[in-house]
Amino acid sequence: MTARIFIDGEAGTTGLGIRDRLANKAGIELRSLNGADRKSVAAKTALLREVDLVILCLPDDAAKETAALAGSIENGPRVLDASTAHRTAPGWIYGFPEMGPHQADAIKAARFVSNPGCYATGAIALLHPLTGAGLLASDAPVAINAISGYSGGGKAMIAEHEAGEAPAFKLYALGLGHKHVPEIMAYGGLTRRPIFVPSVGDFAQGMLVSIPLFLDDLVGKPTLADLRQLLVAHYGTGGYVRVAASEEAEIEPESLNGGNSLELHVFGSDETRQAVLVAKLDNLGKGASGAAVQNLELMLGL
Repeated sequence: MTARIFIDGEAGTTGLGIRDRLANKAGIELRSLNGADRKSVAAKTALLREVDLVILCLPDDAAKETAALAGSIENGPRVLDASTAHRTAPGWIYGFPEMGPHQADAIKAARFVSNPGCYATGAIALLHPLTGAGLLASDAPVAINAISGYSGGGKAMIAEHEAGEAPAFKLYALGLGHKHVPEIMAYGGLTRRPIFVPSVGDFAQGMLVSIPLFLDDLVGKPTLADLRQLLVAHYGTGGYVRVAASEEAEIEPESLNGGNSLELHVFGSDETRQAVLVAKLDNLGKGASGAAVQNLELMLGL
């Protein structure tokens, strides 16, 4: 049976990425609105009645409107929202299948699924196992640093970098109010707001999210090997999320580009009792379009 999919906001970076990933996938029929119909509530409602699933690649307010419209239709389509609008909203399932042992099943059964943020995916992948196992207290002071390729910044930032008019590197969101913080807290198991400092580099794709830790401040005073073993036990082997088997003295952000993998690293020194946990991912893959397609496949049983 063919699944009918509508990508609302298909002209944006995430929407285009999803279209590309679905282009040659069997069992998928992509449906669209053209021209003036894109702003017509009647036309959108009619299309929502015809499709099995709608993916929202829209600004938050527009995503809320379309989600409400889809929800008002009896036996209407399932909804996968790639915006920030519903990531901590009641009634929505968080679309990070590897987060816990029952998360994939929850996504399969859900009508409303929120696709995670790119930075949040890396941070939660590192934090959730630690807080869940009780090694990291939920109210512990946590600092998160991250760097992303410029493709995650939207059309204006992409154009600036491609024209050679952007700086090689910059920190941003220095008011510490980045929109990914609420979901990091909610699914990372934190009750105390972390300090999150994101940055952008002059490269198109790729991302590193790093969390420094004092080992003696963690419950049980674990070693680096203990942390690595905990992550391996949580995520297993052979899936999209994997733990690096060995570490070198440096790491770059681009080697996973084009895929849907998330790689976790444990750096540091048992001698100084310090660690740096690092998540590497493609900000347009597991951080956006790749994650959306993974969730879509779960939701539709593909």
